Amino acid sequence: MSLGWRWGALALVFGAAVGARLAWLWQAGELERQAAGYEQQLAAKDLAHSQEREDAAVAALAQFEEQQKARRALEDRLQVQDQTHWKEMNDAQQAQARLRDRLATADLRLSVLLDTGTVATQGSDGGLRAPAGTAGMVDEAVRAQLDPPHARRIIAITDEGDRGLIALKACQAYVREVTK
Repeated sequence: MSLGWRWGALALVFGAAVGARLAWLWQAGELERQAAGYEQQLAAKDLAHSQEREDAAVAALAQFEEQQKARRALEDRLQVQDQTHWKEMNDAQQAQARLRDRLATADLRLSVLLDTGTVATQGSDGGLRAPAGTAGMVDEAVRAQLDPPHARRIIAITDEGDRGLIALKACQAYVREVTK
């Protein structure tokens, strides 16, 4: 081989090596630009994701705060109802106590309304008579007074009934409030 061919082959190998190196450098720069683009995209996605999580957290806190306010309002309403219930219960107990005291001191006597047909059919021997102050009135109702022990038992029964009705009313109000 001649020297010209050797120089030509050497130039060709040198040119291929320089071309390969330039291609390698160009690809490395291109990869760096792509990597920088990917990093920017990932940073943008991370920022969007963190903003989305922050918005969700703010919404959850707002909902929690709203539920807390609703719970506090419900508790306040239930407390007012509870106070009303106990006031009604106390008032009923005091009224029953006054009534028992008046019965015990003979200040008050309980009486029952009698069916006038029953009084009229019974003879004067076995029938009940109207109280002394009713002699001149024909249409006045006939009443019989109860013995004090019977009156006390009736008052005790009505006391229990009143307390039961007040408790039922309080329970119904509670259920209405809670199910709103």
